[in-house]
Amino acid sequence: MRLGRFRIGMRTMKTALAVMICILLFHFIDRGQPLIAALAAVFSLRQDLTTTVSFGKSRVLGNSIGGIAAILYFFIKQYFHHDFLVELVALPIFVALVIIVSDGINNNSGIISAIATMLLITLSVTESQSVYFAIDRVLDTFIGTFIALAINFILRPPTNEKEKEIAEDLVELKKKEEKLHFMLAEVQSEIKKRNEKEDGQ
Repeated sequence: MRLGRFRIGMRTMKTALAVMICILLFHFIDRGQPLIAALAAVFSLRQDLTTTVSFGKSRVLGNSIGGIAAILYFFIKQYFHHDFLVELVALPIFVALVIIVSDGINNNSGIISAIATMLLITLSVTESQSVYFAIDRVLDTFIGTFIALAINFILRPPTNEKEKEIAEDLVELKKKEEKLHFMLAEVQSEIKKRNEKEDGQ
C-alpha cells in the first residue's frame, strides 16, 4: 500500500507487530524491559520466511557469540572491581575477537548482530547486577529472534503481494540506476572538458 511517496509494506506491519508482541510478552511474564528482545526481533525479521530463517540462523549464532563474549567480559569486569579501564581496553578487544571468531566460522552476516548483542548487554548491565542478569539479556535476544521467526511463519505474504513488493523494489532500483547513469555522464563530461582545456593549453 502506498500513501504518496510513503510505502506501507507487509514487512513494516510485521516488524511493528513483532515489537508489540515483545512488549506484551515481557509485560505479562514480568520480565522487565523488552528493549533487547524488541531490537533482536527488528534485526531478524525479513520479507519472507525463507530469508528470515536463513538470517535467523546467523542471528542466533551471532547472538550466541555476542552473548558468550558479554558474559566473559562481565566476569573480567567483576574480577577487576568494575574498573573503567577494563571497559576502555577490554571491550574493544572483545569487539575485535567477536569479528575474528564470526569470520573464522564463516558467519559474516551475523557479525553486526553479534557485536550489537554484546554491546547492548555489556553496556546495560550495571555494577550491582549479577552474571544471571547478563544471561537473561542473552535469552532476551533469542526471544526476539524466535518471535520474528514465528510471525513470518504465521503471516506469509500472498503471492501477488510478494510479486507486487518485488515489482516496486525493481522500480526503485531502476530509478537509482538512472540517477547513477546521469551522474556518471556528468562526471565523464567534466573529465572531457578538463582534458580539452589541458590540450588547448
